[in-house]
Amino acid sequence: MLVCGSAILSRTSLSNGGAGIRADARCYTFRSKRRALSLLKLIATTTSPYGRKVRIALAEKKFEYELAEISPWTPDNPVHAWNPLGKVPVLVLDDGTHVYDSRVIVEYLDTVSPVSRLIPEPSRQRIMVRRIEALADGINEATIAIVLESRRPPKQQSTEWIARQRQKVEAGVAELARELGDKHWCNGEAYTLADIAAGCALGYLAFREAELGWAHDFTNLKKLAERLAKRAAFSDTAPKR
Repeated sequence: MLVCGSAILSRTSLSNGGAGIRADARCYTFRSKRRALSLLKLIATTTSPYGRKVRIALAEKKFEYELAEISPWTPDNPVHAWNPLGKVPVLVLDDGTHVYDSRVIVEYLDTVSPVSRLIPEPSRQRIMVRRIEALADGINEATIAIVLESRRPPKQQSTEWIARQRQKVEAGVAELARELGDKHWCNGEAYTLADIAAGCALGYLAFREAELGWAHDFTNLKKLAERLAKRAAFSDTAPKR
């Protein structure tokens, strides 16, 4: 995946709902060796684990796309122009359709392109993969809740709330480790969406909650993270401070 260009995003850079965009939002174009069906536009941030999941799926599926880095935490939240909930990621299709959230986006990508299938066809395997994705997304949700609470003024923070979310994170990571067991990949021998979701959750924990120490407690998850880090789709999308 190569960066072909970058530019400052203007009000007219993104059609189909682009009004009200911050002028300093960053926009990138990513092109793969294999041309995709059409140029897609992804509204996301480079630190969002959900956005990263979609970016990895786009890379693995060999889609050409444009990344508009727009934060939902900016004043007036410009993401509302694409998603009424004001959340990222959002995938803008060539016909102007806005697709959200990350689970729906990845399923869409896997449905429209047969390249590098990420979600198995057999129903039981499919459910198992989506189950691990839901678990990983839940870990992300609890981690984000901790981060946001920790950013509040000290006197307004709830230690009880933080402890409750950390309990979810710890239980979720332990379950991920149990599900993985001694398998090479989460769903057995094949790399799937389950591995992408798990890898994004572990990467986000390392980025935001490094003191949790999951890599020390669960060596199988550490090995999984190391295997994933060798893939270009993961190394190219790793969050940076």
